[in-house]
Amino acid sequence: MSSVSRSVSILSFSLILIFFAFSAKAVEIKEVVSPGGIKAWLVEEPSIPIVSLNVAWRGGASRDPADKAGLAYLAASTMDEGAGDLVGKAFQERLSDLAIQLGFDASRDSFSGELKTLSENTEEAFRLFGLAISEPRFDEEPVERIRGQILASLNRKLSDPGSLASRAWFHLAFGDHPYSQPVEGTIETMSEITRADLGEFARTHLGRDNMLIGVVGDITAAELAPLLDSTFGGLPDTVSAKAVPETQPLPEAAIEIVPEDIPQSVVIFGGEGVKRDDPDYYAAYVFNYIFGGGTFESRLTEEIREKRGLVYGVYSYLYPMQSAGLMMGRLATSNASVKEALDLVQQEIRRIRSENVSEDELSAAKTYINGSFPLGLATNDRIADILVAMQYSNLPVSYLEERAALINAVTADDIKRVANRLLDPDKLIVVVAGKPDKLEPVGAGIQKN
Repeated sequence: MSSVSRSVSILSFSLILIFFAFSAKAVEIKEVVSPGGIKAWLVEEPSIPIVSLNVAWRGGASRDPADKAGLAYLAASTMDEGAGDLVGKAFQERLSDLAIQLGFDASRDSFSGELKTLSENTEEAFRLFGLAISEPRFDEEPVERIRGQILASLNRKLSDPGSLASRAWFHLAFGDHPYSQPVEGTIETMSEITRADLGEFARTHLGRDNMLIGVVGDITAAELAPLLDSTFGGLPDTVSAKAVPETQPLPEAAIEIVPEDIPQSVVIFGGEGVKRDDPDYYAAYVFNYIFGGGTFESRLTEEIREKRGLVYGVYSYLYPMQSAGLMMGRLATSNASVKEALDLVQQEIRRIRSENVSEDELSAAKTYINGSFPLGLATNDRIADILVAMQYSNLPVSYLEERAALINAVTADDIKRVANRLLDPDKLIVVVAGKPDKLEPVGAGIQKN
């Protein structure tokens, strides 16, 4: 067996074992501070020879200039295509030779990077990651190749009703606010981004002052500390990217129809939700599970799918962002059933606003939410991701131990109160991509048709 095959085999087998390692004990989080003052949260797991690193920088695609929407997304897609003296092919070959997994991503509120390596290659893996963030090449060939792939994807999305509905919903809900911009941009804006723009993005967005780091695996605090300096020390102390202003989604009813000649419509509905630091977050979390987030156990599924067979699936979810909170939902149904399905969504909102949920519903929701959470701690990279998310939301190191109690403290009165705060059936923002029968545009949605 070659050294590469051996490394990949060890990595794959180790991923299977990690679940059992972390299921058997509580997660102990340590804060590590490097000699240069760089902070990271660390969970040591020496029984598995893997190290996972997750890093996020506050500020993502919502900070893209309007005429260069998709900038953060293109940067994330090309940042691992060569760095320092290593051109794209040489950089990728070095990663492959050592079975190192490295990549980047952009969301509306953050730019993130992930690294996974066998512990024997930790030092080199961190070095390559540091090169990628501090000296990305953004050479012409990979930039144009990947831009072409993104443009092809954007073209396909022009005929995808789900993508059309989602894009239209955010534009309807947020108007001229940066949250209305699609993360991957548009065909027009993606085509305008230059290599110089990508370099400027890296220099002005990836700094040490807005950086959050989580590390999990076969590495000690003493070993990690100097690696933090060598990996991230080349970044600027501070960056100049401005914050996205606080906002709320459109505070009134609106229905927009995106005409598509298809037999089944995709419907996205929603409105104001909660941010992650809102005192009502846990009540909203349990409320959402009962209302539409609990798949087959939710009220929306029971009333719209199980009892009436109008949809294959319907669900709701919380979408907490840095500068706004959303609660959203989605369903797909025949054009003839769109209005009836939306009427039932509104009916269920009115019911949960006016009547307390049953103790059985509340107990089942808490049991599922608390019971399923440890599954998210099944791998090194998932734990590293959670460590960063906790820091992003300003949660304490003790959060993992306290979460179940916070969920269990939610009462039926809390659910009713939050339902009345968040969901007004007469102020839903709705976008339908399709050809719905007996449904007309409303409010701001009229101007879009």
